[in-house]
Amino acid sequence: MTGTAESGYDRRMFSQAEPYEQFMGRWSRRLAPLLVTYAGVRDGDAVADIGSGTGALTAAVAAAAPSSPIVGVDRSEAYVAHAREHHQRSGIRFEVGDADMLPLPDASCDRTLSLLMLNFMPDPGTAAIEMLRVTRPGGTMAAAVWDYGEGMGMLRTFWDEVVALDPGADGKDERHMPLTRQGELAALWRKHGLLKVSSEPLTIETRFSSFDDYWTPFLQKQGPSGAHVASLSADDRERLRLNLRRRLLGDAPDGPIVLSARAWAVRGIVANDD
Repeated sequence: MTGTAESGYDRRMFSQAEPYEQFMGRWSRRLAPLLVTYAGVRDGDAVADIGSGTGALTAAVAAAAPSSPIVGVDRSEAYVAHAREHHQRSGIRFEVGDADMLPLPDASCDRTLSLLMLNFMPDPGTAAIEMLRVTRPGGTMAAAVWDYGEGMGMLRTFWDEVVALDPGADGKDERHMPLTRQGELAALWRKHGLLKVSSEPLTIETRFSSFDDYWTPFLQKQGPSGAHVASLSADDRERLRLNLRRRLLGDAPDGPIVLSARAWAVRGIVANDD
C-alpha cells in the first residue's frame, strides 16, 4: 500500500506487515489471481506491481507466469522487507518507492498492475500517469480496488454498525473513498488516454472461522477501520463488538462467518506513440 487520500486517509494506517496480513493480506491473496487473469498476464511478460504491499499480487503473477520478470514497488520499507523475505524467486525484486514517482525506466513493462492501492493516493491521476510512463506502447495497465460502498461485506458490515452507533463517524466510512464506485476507475483510465478500456467486478468469499477471527484484526490499528476502533473508549469498543456479533451471528452460538467481497477492476491498452 502507498498513498493518502485527499479525504484524510493516512497511508501510515497500513505500515506493519504482520498485522496487515491478518487484517487484509489474506483476502488480497485470494483476489490477486483474479486480477492477474483479468489483466491477461502471459508468461514472459515484464510485470510491475505498483503498491505491492506484502507481495500478494507479485506472488499471483509468479504463479501464473513463472518466467516473467516482476518488480514490486511500495512506499513502506516494512512491507518491502516482508515481501523480499517471502518471495525470493529468481526474477522477482521489490523496491521502496512512491507510486507518484516510480523508480522504473520508461516503457519497461508489458503489464503494469495495481491492487487495492490507488484509492489511497492523494492524487490517483499522478499514479496513473506514472503507471502509463513505465508501460510500453501496446502494453496493458490494470488495477482493482474494493467496492467499499456495497460489495466489501467485511468492511460494509463494520461501518454500518459504526455509523448506527455514532452518525458523526460517517465521514470516516471508506465508502467515501475515491475510485471505489462502479465506473470510476474506468473514467480515470480513459482520462489518461488508455484504449479499449473495460471494467468488471471481481468477487471472492471471505471466510472467518469464528466471530473473533472477524473482529480481532480490527484491533490491529490497520486501515481507517482499525484507526477508528483504536480511537474508541473501552465501553464504546465493547458496544461495537457486541453489535457486530449480533449482526453477524444473531442469537446463534459462535461459528463460521462467510461474507462476499467485491472489487472493481479496470484494464486498458497504452496507445502507440504514432
